[in-house]
Amino acid sequence: MPGRTDGLITLGAANALWVDLTADGAVPTASGAFTCSPAHARGGYVLLGGHAVATVRASGGQWSVREVEVRRAAAELNAVGMDRRDLVRVGPFRGGPRRMHNEETPLRWRRRITEALQEPGGPERAARREVGGPYHLAGVDWWQMLVEQTRDGAQRTWWLPRAVVRLLDAAEHTETQWLHAARTRQASAAVTEPPSHLRQAQDADGRQTTSPQGPNASLRPYNRELDGQLYSVLSRKPGISRRVAGWACAVCRTAPAAVLDHCHEHGYVRAPVCQSCNTQERPDHLYSNDIRVANRYTRLFHTDTDDWLRHWHRCPGCRARTTLPLPHLAAWTAHTACRSLRPTHQVPRGRKPCGVLRVSWTGSQQAPRSCLLTVAVDSCPSGEHRILAQVPYREAAERFRVWLAETAPAVAAAAGPDRLDGLPAQSRPVIADTSGEGLALF
Repeated sequence: MPGRTDGLITLGAANALWVDLTADGAVPTASGAFTCSPAHARGGYVLLGGHAVATVRASGGQWSVREVEVRRAAAELNAVGMDRRDLVRVGPFRGGPRRMHNEETPLRWRRRITEALQEPGGPERAARREVGGPYHLAGVDWWQMLVEQTRDGAQRTWWLPRAVVRLLDAAEHTETQWLHAARTRQASAAVTEPPSHLRQAQDADGRQTTSPQGPNASLRPYNRELDGQLYSVLSRKPGISRRVAGWACAVCRTAPAAVLDHCHEHGYVRAPVCQSCNTQERPDHLYSNDIRVANRYTRLFHTDTDDWLRHWHRCPGCRARTTLPLPHLAAWTAHTACRSLRPTHQVPRGRKPCGVLRVSWTGSQQAPRSCLLTVAVDSCPSGEHRILAQVPYREAAERFRVWLAETAPAVAAAAGPDRLDGLPAQSRPVIADTSGEGLALF
């Protein structure tokens, strides 16, 4: 290969190799992964997916990388599967994306995407896939996967596949770990051995550089260290963001945690979770008392039921009541309890459920006698809009208890009014979350 010397290849050759190796992968990649913004080879590394490739200065002052590292990063990316229909919203959000850590990483992929879309003609340039600006992040061509959705005929929102969101979160975590290791080495010149979770690579001059062993090398599992703590208190403690970033997501247990998920009805911390899982568990929000029941509830209430029910019941209030927060209970009622009521339509390969499920409610869980859930179908192919059922809150909660005992008996056994371990004597206030547009209930 042109530019190759003792296992090192130039950045231009690495660009070509990266594109060639990932051509058949599910995630599209960019040709300027090593040389175009936000790649910064002189910083000592380049991010490729969730992998950090060390850069070295070879003879003549030319920056190079090890070919084997590029191939390893490409193999990791090619192993990533992607469902383009499983989307996560990436903007715009009111007030812009918040910092996920005390110290920002140079990648800051959410902020970069937001800034690119806010530029004049940014969304149109994305739709035309024009090259210009930061068209790649960690070697991934996010322009090609960006999806525009329009609500109410006016508001445009932008979405990326969940697998890509997980990948970029892993890249950001990898970069944080790399920079932390670099600062540690600089602050302690007496260190003779690198940390055990870092690999060593030699450059052409015999010096050694280090690179993290993947995004999850130093993550520790969450073992209920934050049980029973109030989010409004814990979130204000110094250093909590750094502490959260050290855990693996308590739900998927594969991605680095980024936020503290908490119950907005009782105010208790559930667990640290990654951005992808934090987005997945939110019902599609339309109004303050009206949600669209998304297809992802198949995972929440069927495929990964035990994991999500156990996670929601980390809140002492929900566990003692043996129920879910009102929006989740409403979604469960529409998606599971009223499944048999949903009409279907004939399609070439059988029958398809009618339209889009929507559930609204009057009143609140604080006044259960007056709270009524209304399950309806919108966007029916035949033009119908029908109400499937009206279920009182108490009836919905009782149906959920029965279903929980049958579906996740271990979770049900730990719940109930006789399971008051860790439940404070005084009730906690409901927390109003104003961190994002239309997410006050979640």
